[in-house]
Amino acid sequence: MASTLTDLSKLCVHTITTKPWNIDLAAEEFGKAGIGGISVWRNTLEGRDIVRTGDLLRANNLNIVSLVRGGFFPSADAIKKKEAIEDNRLAIDEAEALGASMLVLVCGAEPRISLDKSREMIRAGIEAILPYAENAKVKLAIEPLHPMYADTRSALNTLEQANDMAEYFNSAYVGVAIDVYHLWWDPHLEHEIIRCGANGNLLAFHLCDWLSPTIDMLNDRGLMGNGCIDIRQIRSWVEKAGFDGFNEVEIFSHKHWAEDQHEFLKQITEAYLNHS
Repeated sequence: MASTLTDLSKLCVHTITTKPWNIDLAAEEFGKAGIGGISVWRNTLEGRDIVRTGDLLRANNLNIVSLVRGGFFPSADAIKKKEAIEDNRLAIDEAEALGASMLVLVCGAEPRISLDKSREMIRAGIEAILPYAENAKVKLAIEPLHPMYADTRSALNTLEQANDMAEYFNSAYVGVAIDVYHLWWDPHLEHEIIRCGANGNLLAFHLCDWLSPTIDMLNDRGLMGNGCIDIRQIRSWVEKAGFDGFNEVEIFSHKHWAEDQHEFLKQITEAYLNHS
């Protein structure tokens, strides 16, 4: 079992977690709380000078862990497939300008296309943007999603599939983001986490909890300790696999977004220390 967390130096919070705050306020409040890192969702950068935004985050003593998100490669429409490649290159440019060394990929799926064909399109999409990412020194973190999203959000639904994809490329710039919300149910999870680490592909680790019953397929994630995921056990596997990066809290929740975000941030730090 993983040791108890005693400080916030390895805590990273995604901007989507405190969605009502703009990035200026998020940076200020995360920094004041002593949080070590921030993962930036692209919507928060719209209309902003991205280089200056990166400077702002660092001025608040925040490590910029990742930019979220690229991907969404599969499509039955050739024009949309081309647009996805262009948007991913733009995301790489944004990550480079921000000073983020990693772009998280939600790889996509298309209900009119078989899962196997969607996976082929994902492979082709990553292949198309990889030289661009290597040139910008931005790593691509493939995030497998829970099978309930296999229709439209990702045809990669197990860590085994994500490992296979990363190993196919055999590049220092392609790896995997492990999110407990998507993978906690997998009976092969420990084995695949160790495999991921052994191949140098474990790039990111995301935290939240699975509420039971859940009332929304997307926007009902819980604070750590409020659901049924054995987060500390999974963290122990991740650390055994050699991961020593940030523990990233990524919570989509209509309930929590409606709350006072200052109080919510306090709940996040307490849940992180006590239940992660």
